[in-house]
Amino acid sequence: MAFSLKRLLPHILVIIGFVVLSLAYFSPVLQGKKIFQSDIMHYIGMAQQQKEFAKVTGEETYWTNSAFGGMPTYQLGAKYPHNYIKKLDLSLRFLPRPADYLFLYFIGFYILLLVLKVDFKLAALGSLAFGFSTYLIIILGVGHNAKAHAIAYMPLVLAGILLTFRKKYISGFLLTVVALGLELVANHYQMTYYLLLLVIVLGIVYLIDAYKKKELPHFFKSVGLLSVAAILAVGLNATNILATQEYVKESTRGKSELTINPDGTQKEVTSGLDKSYITEYSYGLAETFNLFIPKFMGGGNSEDIGKDSETYKTYVTLGASPMEALEVTKNAPMYWGDQPIVEAPAYVGAVIIFLFVLGLFLVKGRLKWWLVGGTILSLLLSYGKNLGFLTDFFIDYVPLYNKFRAVSSIQVILELCIPVLGVFALVRLFNDFEKDEEKLKALMYSVAITAGLCIIFLLFKSTLFDFESFRDNGIPEPLVDALIKDRKSLFTTDTLRTLLLVLLSAATVFFFIKKKFNENIVVVVFAVLILFDLVSINKGYVNNDDFVSALRVDKPYQPNTADKQILKDNSHFRVFDAASNAPAKASYYHNSLFGYHAAKLGRYNELLEFHVYKNNPEVLNMLNTKYVIEGNDQGQTRATTAYTEPNGNAWFIKKLKKVESANAEIKALDDLKTKEVAVTTSETLSEATFVVDSMASIELKAFKPNYLKYASSNSNDGFVVFSEIYYSKGWQTYLNGEQVSHERVNYVLRGMKLPKGNHTIEFKFEPQVVKTGSTIALVSSGIFAVLLLLGLFYSFKKKEA
Repeated sequence: MAFSLKRLLPHILVIIGFVVLSLAYFSPVLQGKKIFQSDIMHYIGMAQQQKEFAKVTGEETYWTNSAFGGMPTYQLGAKYPHNYIKKLDLSLRFLPRPADYLFLYFIGFYILLLVLKVDFKLAALGSLAFGFSTYLIIILGVGHNAKAHAIAYMPLVLAGILLTFRKKYISGFLLTVVALGLELVANHYQMTYYLLLLVIVLGIVYLIDAYKKKELPHFFKSVGLLSVAAILAVGLNATNILATQEYVKESTRGKSELTINPDGTQKEVTSGLDKSYITEYSYGLAETFNLFIPKFMGGGNSEDIGKDSETYKTYVTLGASPMEALEVTKNAPMYWGDQPIVEAPAYVGAVIIFLFVLGLFLVKGRLKWWLVGGTILSLLLSYGKNLGFLTDFFIDYVPLYNKFRAVSSIQVILELCIPVLGVFALVRLFNDFEKDEEKLKALMYSVAITAGLCIIFLLFKSTLFDFESFRDNGIPEPLVDALIKDRKSLFTTDTLRTLLLVLLSAATVFFFIKKKFNENIVVVVFAVLILFDLVSINKGYVNNDDFVSALRVDKPYQPNTADKQILKDNSHFRVFDAASNAPAKASYYHNSLFGYHAAKLGRYNELLEFHVYKNNPEVLNMLNTKYVIEGNDQGQTRATTAYTEPNGNAWFIKKLKKVESANAEIKALDDLKTKEVAVTTSETLSEATFVVDSMASIELKAFKPNYLKYASSNSNDGFVVFSEIYYSKGWQTYLNGEQVSHERVNYVLRGMKLPKGNHTIEFKFEPQVVKTGSTIALVSSGIFAVLLLLGLFYSFKKKEA
């Protein structure tokens, strides 16, 4: 027992250190403050209705009416029965947000390096380099929590896979199930997809190695075990995965039936996202160097360059007051790359990249080629449209690649690979596999490459680059000249900074080879260098100023005059918010036409583009838009009904018009009298006319996010249009208690035939996918529990033997 504790003690101390570092970087959380994240503010607005429903009823709703007319909550934090892997995830994230994600970065990478048989001190060092990588911190600042969540579990998944390939079949299998299960809990399939690409590179490298070593049976046994582990991990997350798979086909990520654009031009038909949308955020070829030199391309779109800058001086010269000039220089447009928005450079670190280059010369074997292969693939794919032939190939031929946008974010793979190889450079440095002469030669090559690159940039910067941005168009020439000078200044300062860090790193390695430093001194020096290198850059973008009171984060919206006016109306309707620049604010208080989501329902998004954004009154009326929120230049708001004559919650129509295509259906809404006529492409409906007398009525009697109840009266057979978004995968219709069907009309709404007489119509959102997925999750959890107990029993008996 004492021996086991002695072995565990270093790891316990490292974990405590990770906790301290995570809390120290995000120290305002200790005062009860929370980080203000723009994306999370939008999420809170979108999810408010379902949270309130759960609070009041104790039930979970899988449909919300508060955003985009109505949509499933599957991607809005829905909670599912028997999701035990989620409970484990919550236990691991015991620190306040976002310190919890930083801790996960550290601990996952630490376990990966331990599995790779790296000494705990070097494993901890590598974890610092990974966890403080600038991009990983920046995404926490802006609220890309799901992305950070998924990235944090990537190293743990790789650890399980590598354990299995090392013939640790039981522990590798069990770790892979848990790690991949946690990875899928994060619910960011783009990051998981990128991890899969890295795993494929790993598999190819290990397959080649197994072939050379005549160990193909072991390789395929490992692959078989890992496949079972993946199936079980998917089973643990079955509800979320099945619901997402079902929903994505109906979302903007699925295939559209339209072949025209809102302006009438032909649309590119694709089963995924448009190519231009996928590659909008493409990394520039020259931008590669800001992985090594932080402000190589100016940093972010908005940089604080101070009153010593040329921009400040020029503004004052042109007549601005010192106060006005200082305000401008707090948000100076320094970034001169081609991406639309860059919050900060994706800086990996001068120190760790130096070690990575050193690793290219010192590290041998399959590990090196896997890491180098993953790094190169990640970098090349991040170029997007700037390396069109490769990107087009992946979009056109690699399954699912066209489902994800922002190709530059695939650099998370190189941000994982580079620190691993960098740490292994130190592993090789510390052992005796190479002679000191070979180590010195590797050091010389590494310095020549890294320091040499810095010197070239310093000597020839004006020849190599013009420091101009397409955003400079329209800015007076004297100010453009000033901006260029400031960009050059940032470039020079940070290149010198990188050069100094490279030389200090090289000197540390040199003194070790010459026996002036021991291993412990080298680890401490590199820990200090890495922390200084990364934290000093990160603090310029995510710091204590980003934290606010918990109340402001938990309740980010305050009702304005218009909101208060509308909230007095207890009926069921929708709101068109034309005043707020916060797209999800209206969703926080009302049933909104808009919201903020990366994958809204595809048909509804097309309706927005074709009609709602153009203020088509008939479409607004059929969406039961009762209020429009308007604002003025003084920031005052009002809720008006002057522009709307809503059709109500449901109405009997006089004519049902049949068209042959989605194009024709959405175009028919251009001038359709939606109160009297409906249009459909449904195969089960036929064109028909109906008698609607003055006594015919249909009234909404009860409404919840997942339940609607109507009472109708009509002396004739009729057809009703409901101002509710059509989604066939869960909405069930009941006529007088008997289940019936309803159809899609007017491109996005529900409609159904009603026989004459008095009737009760109910809509209930009862998604079968939740029931099926929950059952699979329960069974999978049971199977894993049994396997875990058997694995522990076997390991115990093996130790006793």
